[in-house]
Amino acid sequence: MQQLTDNALMLKVKSGDLDKLGLLYERHKKRLFGFFYNMNGNPSISEDLVQNVFIRMLRYRHTFTGEGSFAAWMFRTARNINYDHYRKHKKEANQTGLTSLEYRLEDEQGLESKMEGKDKISQLNRAMQLLTPEKREVLILSKYKGMKFSEIGEILGCSEGAAKVKAHRALKDLRTIFLQLEM
Repeated sequence: MQQLTDNALMLKVKSGDLDKLGLLYERHKKRLFGFFYNMNGNPSISEDLVQNVFIRMLRYRHTFTGEGSFAAWMFRTARNINYDHYRKHKKEANQTGLTSLEYRLEDEQGLESKMEGKDKISQLNRAMQLLTPEKREVLILSKYKGMKFSEIGEILGCSEGAAKVKAHRALKDLRTIFLQLEM
């Protein structure tokens, strides 16, 4: 069963073989968790939102056509769940940071450079939080999740070129905010 593509598995779920959703869950739970964790910084909420994605995928399995990327369909569902959660918890959403960025910086040059690196990470976390949720989402999908712009465009409901432009503008805004925080 492992050799079946995600699209083929979801089509089986759509036709009534609900057990195949478990395979999709095993394949994608870590990616979805990372997406939600990068958006909200809370592991408990992220786990709940991952579960909600698969519940919603089961509920709306009839909408899956098999055309296009399964990952794009899944992340579009995840994006909608994230927005629903964000709307319900607006106050909490602005108070968390992107602490998962810490593992990306490895510095072996002593305590001073490590402290400087932690300051940069903290500054980057603050800058990411100052971006609009839409811009933060584009950066997470493109830079942290490594998704192709064609998939991001499908998730956002725009063309591949528009997704590239959105990512470019988000990076530009992030850089501006980051440099302002440096002053």
